[in-house]
Amino acid sequence: MSRFITPLKVALVGEGRWHLVSPLIYESKVLGRTVTVADGFRTDFASVPRLPVVYLLFGGTAEAAAVVHDWLYFSAAAPRRVADKVFLEAARVTGVPAWRARAMYIGLRLFGGARYGVGSKLV
Repeated sequence: MSRFITPLKVALVGEGRWHLVSPLIYESKVLGRTVTVADGFRTDFASVPRLPVVYLLFGGTAEAAAVVHDWLYFSAAAPRRVADKVFLEAARVTGVPAWRARAMYIGLRLFGGARYGVGSKLV
């Protein structure tokens, strides 16, 4: 069963940038394990283009799922395709409608690749 074990708690650190003030823990059936995103991790949530209709439909949704996904991309803790599937799974767990979660997933598959593994290259 997939579920968030802890709630998402963040603080604003700059325009469109947030950091976790407590760990976010997510149990993923897709991964077959629990993901812990440490407090202090920075995120911009879902990177939705600021085009009026696109942002209206997809902006401000799936924040907790986006944080888990950002962590998986940053750390390369799972292959990119799996990280994207975890986003889809986590979005659905938080109640995002299937059509919206699926459209966001397709956006990740088409345009998310450049951000994958960025943090793992810093270590």
